[in-house]
Amino acid sequence: MSQQKSKNLINWELVTVNPNNKNWDWKDLFCYWGVNIQSVIGFSLITSLYLIYNLNTFVVIFGTLLGTLLVYFFSNIIGKPSQKFGLPFVVLLRSSLGFRGAQYFGLLRCFVGIFLFGIQTYFLSKAFAFLIRISIFYFNSSFLNQDIFFNFILAMNIIDWSAIIIAIIFQVMLFSLGMNFNKKLIRFSALAVYFGMLLFFFAVFLSDVKLTYSAFLNALNFNNFSIINNIGPLITVAGTVFAYFAIIILSFGDFSRYIKDEKELNKGNLSLLLNLIIFSFFALFIVSGVDIFLKQDPENLDRILTNPTDIIGKIDDLLIANLALVFIVIASASTNLIANFIPSQYTLINFMPSSLSLKSSSYIIAFLGFFIGIFWLTYFSQIGILSLIDTLGAFFGPLFGVMISDYYFVKKGTLINKDIYSLENNGAYYYSGGWHIKGVYSLILGFVFSASTIWNNSLMYLHSYSWIMGALISAFVYYLLARK
Repeated sequence: MSQQKSKNLINWELVTVNPNNKNWDWKDLFCYWGVNIQSVIGFSLITSLYLIYNLNTFVVIFGTLLGTLLVYFFSNIIGKPSQKFGLPFVVLLRSSLGFRGAQYFGLLRCFVGIFLFGIQTYFLSKAFAFLIRISIFYFNSSFLNQDIFFNFILAMNIIDWSAIIIAIIFQVMLFSLGMNFNKKLIRFSALAVYFGMLLFFFAVFLSDVKLTYSAFLNALNFNNFSIINNIGPLITVAGTVFAYFAIIILSFGDFSRYIKDEKELNKGNLSLLLNLIIFSFFALFIVSGVDIFLKQDPENLDRILTNPTDIIGKIDDLLIANLALVFIVIASASTNLIANFIPSQYTLINFMPSSLSLKSSSYIIAFLGFFIGIFWLTYFSQIGILSLIDTLGAFFGPLFGVMISDYYFVKKGTLINKDIYSLENNGAYYYSGGWHIKGVYSLILGFVFSASTIWNNSLMYLHSYSWIMGALISAFVYYLLARK
């Protein structure tokens, strides 16, 4: 048995999906894309594009549609191999980079995912902390004045510490139950958040129909759409929207492997456009409607609030505040699941396939995420570590490019299933001791161009498109080197 283990890279979480479990359809992908956009960051991004930057509304609409069409195109390309063979992205990466190349370069996705999981958990814990404070205040308003609540460690008091522990346990308990449960969780989250936004829409709209309707129309700017000066902002909006989704494109195969067929994949990915339209309408109406009422207070005349947590802090209604916080918890946790937790699980298991399971990898992510979360405010956020995370993320586009060039143009859509798990030196993907040097060279060259938009001041204006630049360069170089 030990000899068998030493000669393969098999782990049951990484093998081809059982046909009975390939039960995702376009409606599940609709919820998947809904969850990806239903975050606090997504809400703030969409409303900021419409309201803060004073852009033409048509420019924002067409820019966001262009950005999402790019996401649709790249997601379809990376999703089809995983859908066909039922494999996560990091296993398919073995074909392009060799099994060791996939282990180590795939681990970059894990590093970024775990770090963002920790940061997201920190902000998720703030919603839990608000709920705890509101609950304590409801039962005993004077209890919060106790000395124990004024003792801080790492800028967090006992409520904050309780909240971040609850946030970690809450997520790990839910996220480590397997993909069948995750599918139900994604569906519930997407529909619940849209239901919550619908409730808030009516709450704002019916509070003063004429006033809120007028505020919504005034937020729209349709003047001078056709002038040449709008081309630059349109491209910028498209790049911004694409950059928001870019982190999940590389690991989209972790989910597309469960989709029934290619037709459902295409329809489901197209539903991203529908999600964007629905979410943008609700977000813009809620922010512009609430802003009208907040402007009646002189303190709020000089700014418009686009962050939902800031809006909640200004609303003097305990029931609405509690409901909003619950929906923020649901949205934030489910986004963390899709964008950070599941990709990190697969890449960790791929790094140590004979040692790790779904649960053990979850505990590693939870421990590291907790460590990052408790030190985020006092240490990590102060040392510019996001630039390092951004730099590691500059590998994602080139990784995509190498994989796509290898699968579609070099290997012509073929995969030798037994060799993808083999450590034998005569295996098709053993290459040079488990490294495909041509793939690694192509990857690094693409990374240089992607990372230059982060560190070169003269190229920073291209940062929104660094992912695409890196993907195209790595794909082209890989094709030139690896073609027969």
